[in-house]
Amino acid sequence: MKQEIIEAIENQSVIEFYYDEELRVVEPHCYGLTTAGNEGLRAFQIDGYSSTGKFGWKMYDLGKADDITITQDQFEGPRPGYQTGDKGMSTIYAEL
Repeated sequence: MKQEIIEAIENQSVIEFYYDEELRVVEPHCYGLTTAGNEGLRAFQIDGYSSTGKFGWKMYDLGKADDITITQDQFEGPRPGYQTGDKGMSTIYAEL
């Protein structure tokens, strides 16, 4: 899945996945290892379930994600507020 997520970032493709058993739809911006050592994805959530009821910037622990799908939908990025060199990542595999 690692290569598919990298390609999704490079191609600016929307990703869908289940997180805590709820569908999330996101624009991926940065993929790597978090400072906690987890496989992580910094993304802008655009649709699906949100426990806070709000969309926007979120960090996802991909160890908790199921059924990750790279969609045919594309986005124009990066979103306002995104900064390269994500401080929440110790290693970055790909970023916008």
